[in-house]
Amino acid sequence: MSNIPSELKYTKSHEWLKAEGDDVFTMGISDHAQDQLGDMVYVELQEAGQSINAEGECAVVESVKAASEVYMPISGEIVEVNTALSDAPETINQDPYGNGWLLKIKVSNPADVDNLMDSASYTDFIASE
Repeated sequence: MSNIPSELKYTKSHEWLKAEGDDVFTMGISDHAQDQLGDMVYVELQEAGQSINAEGECAVVESVKAASEVYMPISGEIVEVNTALSDAPETINQDPYGNGWLLKIKVSNPADVDNLMDSASYTDFIASE
């Protein structure tokens, strides 16, 4: 069973979101997603300063199995990117909820967060896939 921290919010496309304060959220891909994709070999992130709508593409991750788009869980401005992933994409596999984070986002519509799944709903969702 995948690790699904209860303090995070989740999307159906397997991104997670963590509140950091001041309307800023950290996001990445879930343990379930990284497990399904396999060993990460490349990460391409949008640049800080860009505003992207919820469900807009914000990154691409490539593994030994496939390339996969990563989507914004909320609308907002990217305020920071995890540049360390360029040299060490495998960090996503090793620590998807810690050092494997992708972006920090300043939310433009706080109601977007309410549309995301909690850990129990996400657990049910991946069990039904």
